[in-house]
Amino acid sequence: MSIVFSRIDDRLIHGQVVTTWANMHRIEQIIILNDKVAGDKTQKNILKMSAPQGIKVQAFPVEKFGEIIKKNEITRRTMLLFTTSVDVLRAMNAGIPIDSLNIGGMRFQEGRQRLSKALAVTDEEKQAFQELLDNKLDITIQMVPNDEKVNLKEVIQ
Repeated sequence: MSIVFSRIDDRLIHGQVVTTWANMHRIEQIIILNDKVAGDKTQKNILKMSAPQGIKVQAFPVEKFGEIIKKNEITRRTMLLFTTSVDVLRAMNAGIPIDSLNIGGMRFQEGRQRLSKALAVTDEEKQAFQELLDNKLDITIQMVPNDEKVNLKEVIQ
């Protein structure tokens, strides 16, 4: 299994992801796990164009990808990219192996509770994070590699 990095970033592919994290982990492929993105051909094309040359970008519905990896080995160094903790929990429940999780950003907007500068959650997302922590997933908040890592356990109540 070549999943080397898993990240939540509601902006998906943007400068920080592709230039810092992808280089740091020598990523060859980014797989976006989100039902809405997977069903939006225009957004998928934009995301593919946003990635640096040489990095393959694919988007799948969460449970569908769980079925795919049971039958197909991932051979490229892969980053899993999510928009919410709910999708991460669904992925783990679908059997997708995630060893640790980096939170790069879930932006604040109306109806969300701010937990840190980079992280604001709905009640459903907060509950999903709590379940992930209860399942012993190592979760840190870190927008870019030079930022200090903050353990999610320190900011979630």
